[in-house]
Amino acid sequence: MATDRDEQLRQQRELEEIRRSFAEMGARMGSMFEPAEPEGPQRSPRPLLPPAPPVAASSPFGVPARPRWWWAAALVLLFVAGTAFGYILPKGDGGSASSPGTLPATSGPPATAPPPRATAPPKTVTSVPQTCVETAELADEVISRLNRNDRDNRLAEMLRDYTINSQACRREAQP
Repeated sequence: MATDRDEQLRQQRELEEIRRSFAEMGARMGSMFEPAEPEGPQRSPRPLLPPAPPVAASSPFGVPARPRWWWAAALVLLFVAGTAFGYILPKGDGGSASSPGTLPATSGPPATAPPPRATAPPKTVTSVPQTCVETAELADEVISRLNRNDRDNRLAEMLRDYTINSQACRREAQP
């Protein structure tokens, strides 16, 4: 217990020593945030340039920041310019030589579609070969085993059977 108290006292002494050395260093170097105090009577020269505009707190490197309304005005101007160019520039229609907005001239009367027939559309009967049904069932089982991380010899056999059935199904489905 006594060593803990001694250790705490030693750490406090070191901390005070570090604080003191930083305070001395700060007194020698001066502050970055406060103007330096002249050491003797000095006459300050007249500035050659007018004073700089105020610097925003978020501006890096002391560059004067533009007001926020300036950015909004620039964005509005950019939007208006883009809209104007969109209306002014010709719209491309695949390399046509005619001016935009004009329809190409056609010769002769417009073509008419033949009248629809009165017959009913043919009914499509879907038939699926049995191997395709088996292939779909094998695919479902293989995916289920892969999802469950059940990887053993049965999975390898099922995957082989699926591959063979899939190829047979493709052959039967081709016209």
